[in-house]
Amino acid sequence: MLKIRLWFNIRDYEYDVYSLIRAFYPGCSISMQAEGEEEPEGPFDQTHRVWYGERAIRYAVEQRGKTELEKKTEFPDTSDRTEYKNHLKRLVYRVLAELTGQQLPWGDLTGIRPVKIPLHLLEQGKSNGEIAGYLRDTYYVSREKTALAIATANRERALLAGTDWLSGYSLYIGVPFCPSICLYCSFGSHPLKQWGHLMEPYLEALKKELAFIAEQMGDRPLHTIYMGGGTPTTLPAEQMEELLQFLADTFPVETAKEFTVEAGRPDTITEEKLAVLKAYPVSRISINPQTMNQKTLDLIGRKHTVEDTEKAYRLARRLGFDNINMDLIVGLPGEGREEVAHTLEEMKRFHPDSLTVHSLALKRATRLNLFKDQYAEISFENSQEIMGMTQQCAAELGMGPYYLYRQKNMAGNFENVGYAAENRAGLYNVLIMEEKQSIMAAGPGASTKFVFENGTRIERAENVKDLKQYIERIDEMLERKREGIRRYLKDSRTAP
Repeated sequence: MLKIRLWFNIRDYEYDVYSLIRAFYPGCSISMQAEGEEEPEGPFDQTHRVWYGERAIRYAVEQRGKTELEKKTEFPDTSDRTEYKNHLKRLVYRVLAELTGQQLPWGDLTGIRPVKIPLHLLEQGKSNGEIAGYLRDTYYVSREKTALAIATANRERALLAGTDWLSGYSLYIGVPFCPSICLYCSFGSHPLKQWGHLMEPYLEALKKELAFIAEQMGDRPLHTIYMGGGTPTTLPAEQMEELLQFLADTFPVETAKEFTVEAGRPDTITEEKLAVLKAYPVSRISINPQTMNQKTLDLIGRKHTVEDTEKAYRLARRLGFDNINMDLIVGLPGEGREEVAHTLEEMKRFHPDSLTVHSLALKRATRLNLFKDQYAEISFENSQEIMGMTQQCAAELGMGPYYLYRQKNMAGNFENVGYAAENRAGLYNVLIMEEKQSIMAAGPGASTKFVFENGTRIERAENVKDLKQYIERIDEMLERKREGIRRYLKDSRTAP
């Protein structure tokens, strides 16, 4: 593992520099230090130094005891922190690109919402050509990703047009149970075998939280509902019906523009459960194979077969579901171009209404990361060619990109993209990703997101992740929301 020391004369923008180094050197170890602080324990393979001056920033990389590369950028004195940060990131990017001989697909962009930039510029009246030039010149974004970002932003803008999203809210409901925990999963999922005895207490706590949200929000419009997890269809049909009936009695679900339920794992889907979903105004479901290669499914702990996926999908179609999403992950252990190509051919055969393509992100809490030494001999491959294959597959299915986001430690430094056919995009995904609306969230690990001041300020109220703690501390979870809801409602009443 490459060991890097990152030194600053002033501790400022350190996360941006840190993130760029990690993007060029995936898996490296970085120790940060500011001038005057105690030096971290070495030795180090590289030392990266950042000097902030009044009108210039210098960046140097030392290797083998000598300065290997140093560059400086000068600019007019400015109090604009965004402009200052952009100068710094461009400087760091140029040094690292020269040092490694690499170019990153998203240039020096390190945030999770790159489409926010072109969407904002579209709202200002900028043309697609002007936006493309800005992304390439300011952030060094590749032509492929520039085109993808602009296409996504235009689709998002069209989806958001005509509705005052700030006047209403969306509802997220977390169901924290799964049949088994996948190797790459970092969500607050609880294996049903060990935690199933807490299902009834969980539902009671959840209903208490949902009733509180409904009471607090009053007659404010409920635009979208999203039930995720975990895997919501881990709930038995009787409990699923109990929850859906409670929602119907408590919220104006019949007027919502969208109601999504993640059916997720094919091994949790039965005709009885799908019939329950169909009896309520559930307008969109997600059946997620992740891959159509059985060897990979076995390795990552999915505990279902490719035949289970096809059976669940065909069953949902037969019962009348006309908006089905399927999730895929590229960069899974042992999968390369041929394996991804096989999965994409199967998607063409199924012809879902939307396709969400995730680049594998090795988060710290995943079993794949915690026990990575066990998988040291297995490749984790992703490339622009593979991402291009998924985009081409979506196009052949009549789908275009409609939302996009990035995560830390993604395979190949790429992105997650949602593709959808006309009138089949997931509105909730756009609203939460572009932070256009407040999201009231219920369940263990759920994060309520308050959008203030016409979207210029975001606050959050987090629920505890542990299922037992959530049940025992449900009243505390309600109090965490109460003040945020009060401020949000006050802000929306005074907004112009």
